[in-house]
Amino acid sequence: MGRPGLDRRQLLAALGGLTVAGSFGFAALGTGADALASGADTRVRYWNLFSGGDGYNMIAMLDSFRKDNPGIDVKDSTLQWGSPFYTKLAMAAAGNRAPELGVMHLGRVTGFSPGRLLDPWDVELLARYGVKEADFNPELWKRAVVDGRLYALPLDIHVQLCFYRKDVLKKARLLDAEGRMIPVTSTDEWFDVLKEAKKATGKGLQTIGLWHNDQNFQWWFFVAFYTQLGGTWFDDSRTEVTFDTEKATRVLEFLHRHITDGYADPNFGGGAGAEQFVNGAPFVWEGNWSVPVFDAAKIEYGATPLPTVFGRPATHAESHAFVLPHQSGRGGAANEGAHRLAAYIVRHARQWAAGGHIPAYTPTLSTDAYRKMRPQSEYVSAMDHQATEPKVWFAGSTGILAQRIGPVVVSSTTGSAGPDAVARRMKSELGRLLASKNPMDGRTAAQGGAVA
Repeated sequence: MGRPGLDRRQLLAALGGLTVAGSFGFAALGTGADALASGADTRVRYWNLFSGGDGYNMIAMLDSFRKDNPGIDVKDSTLQWGSPFYTKLAMAAAGNRAPELGVMHLGRVTGFSPGRLLDPWDVELLARYGVKEADFNPELWKRAVVDGRLYALPLDIHVQLCFYRKDVLKKARLLDAEGRMIPVTSTDEWFDVLKEAKKATGKGLQTIGLWHNDQNFQWWFFVAFYTQLGGTWFDDSRTEVTFDTEKATRVLEFLHRHITDGYADPNFGGGAGAEQFVNGAPFVWEGNWSVPVFDAAKIEYGATPLPTVFGRPATHAESHAFVLPHQSGRGGAANEGAHRLAAYIVRHARQWAAGGHIPAYTPTLSTDAYRKMRPQSEYVSAMDHQATEPKVWFAGSTGILAQRIGPVVVSSTTGSAGPDAVARRMKSELGRLLASKNPMDGRTAAQGGAVA
């Protein structure tokens, strides 16, 4: 890319002087001096952010890879999710102490200085191990490309869903002949559904949980419904804000109405929506990662993408993707091992689907085994209707965009600020972010090569 790299001290300064040394410890970055597993001749260090059910599924997939590839010693490390993970990964890449393989949210790749902190994938090598562009949703693959090169290999998409209790909706006559929630095509139809569901809901339970006071979830829901309206963010050159305040106001009014009409209880916060759902509430809007939780609760439920209330199907989607953190001497057997490992997991993602995620490798979706998975097969259509954040450096999971805009959306949903005023404030904030510089490389979105 023709630009000098950042050393670790410059990177820390760019990130605002984060106290990384005290909170993480540089020693945790690893030296690569640990011994190879017995019988292996190649080591692949792999950093990920998967915990809970995701972590167990990933461990099972890694164990399968080790069994099938005894010549490769995989040293996997699970780090803290969110900003700490990204800061640590950036420092490792800047200090030439990066692992051979890592995981990122796809929305964060553009801001991670591809070509400086990330190395591009060798698509011919991936193809040799059975993974090629034709195996992926075109829009998903396009998001992984920066400046004409592949910098992320998608593993999945994870989406926001409308979970529903079949027992309550059956009582309310809101299930179709196949036992699924009746389709919704407008805001009026959606609130009619909530009205009937409320009549069948037990005392002390809200009708729907929608994380009304959580900045991340409210931002994700906004992105979904704003996309349904065909809303845009910036022009193609990333020099002008095209955010539509009228469309934004419609979305904000829609979210707020759940509280004013008495379907979401403002006294319930955090994860209370999921808890109430398990106890008999008819609806909750949650990420697909809640599937194992609701499966374990032994309740009869279904899940669909967020309701299509504004005419165009769209539900918020992010993606876990494999990346190659920058190594000055990347290549050889370890690099090939990283390609082999990532391709293997992507191709054997049915185990990963058990955690609720939709595998990015589309041949998996057409298998009989996946079609029999419930409720996963019910919401697989979300792959073709992804509502994603704009492809700019400040977007992506737990990114600056969500941190700045999310609380503003919450203020509208909960009623502490008016939707029209919030929409205007959102547009102003988008303008400030568009003019700001990425601390990773000192470039604005217009200068950042964000267009695939």
